[in-house]
Amino acid sequence: MNLTVSEAQADMRRGYCSGGAGVLASALAWSAAAGVAIFVSSQQAVWVLLIGGMLIHPAAVVICRVLGASGTHAKGNPLGSLAGASTFWLILCIPLAYLLGLNQVDWFFPAMLLIIGGRYLVFATLYGMNLYWALGFALAGAGIALGFFAASAQLSASVGAVLEALFGAAALLQNRRSARAIPTAGPAA
Repeated sequence: MNLTVSEAQADMRRGYCSGGAGVLASALAWSAAAGVAIFVSSQQAVWVLLIGGMLIHPAAVVICRVLGASGTHAKGNPLGSLAGASTFWLILCIPLAYLLGLNQVDWFFPAMLLIIGGRYLVFATLYGMNLYWALGFALAGAGIALGFFAASAQLSASVGAVLEALFGAAALLQNRRSARAIPTAGPAA
């Protein structure tokens, strides 16, 4: 299968609701971590985010299917490898955030915001959407600012939840608008 970059990006947008389903699933993980940080403990919230993070892809696939998308890309789409590579990069960075959290638990969440923000920058290429540049820089900037000002785990996790929810909704809205804009074949005049 020889796809152009724009065809490969369109396939990714179709299959994954322009990535919005995954961003919303991530927002749920951040929300759960924020709730645990507020009502239980920051240490337990770290584990909630880590375990919730493992559930993002399966949850995103379910959300995609509920919204009428396949939750997958075409076999042979070269951008699938890029998505996989960015996932492995994220996983390889998690121990760094965890080690920071062992030193000071409140550092874990800003570090994760920075790491996840970096991963979303790759999504700008995966989906061909500038929205992911904004999301990536918003998360990374929030991580840097929250870390600099020694924000609590509660605040940092809450910021992650809110940013991902807003951008996830924006991605789904953009996906819906672009799906409507695709002309359908009608009867010949």
